Amino acid sequence: MPDKSFSVKSADDSSGFLLWQVTALWQRGIKKSLEVHNLTHSQFVLLASLLWLSGEKENVTQIDLSAHSKIDPMTTSTVLRTLQKKGFLARKEHSTDTRAKVVQLTDVGVSVTRLALKTVEKFDVDFFSVLKSKQLDFNGLVIDLIAENK
Repeated sequence: MPDKSFSVKSADDSSGFLLWQVTALWQRGIKKSLEVHNLTHSQFVLLASLLWLSGEKENVTQIDLSAHSKIDPMTTSTVLRTLQKKGFLARKEHSTDTRAKVVQLTDVGVSVTRLALKTVEKFDVDFFSVLKSKQLDFNGLVIDLIAENK
């Protein structure tokens, strides 16, 4: 008999618990996939975000990366420092905003990011393939959740 503290009859009726489980499984797989590139998931997300945003604007700042990736600014700064030590990116002062740092991928950073992107995209295709024709619906629902909880 379930504890009366819960508002659901089954753990499968809890959206939050289901999200936790699928996120844990997905993150475990991503982590394993990225080991070959010697990248953490946060490092990959910031590199991929930087590659993406660099195609949209000339000066990408740490704040731009934090907002795009949903990684808090302090963690973003710490991870970027590590990526800079690895030689994957360079940080410099913004030309007009003295408080901002502009971040740019190095040639090595672009190369590593593109290789890691292929790995992660293949993992995602395999992981989400079970959704088949429902994947667009799934993506739309997740986008709705993100939009409502910014």
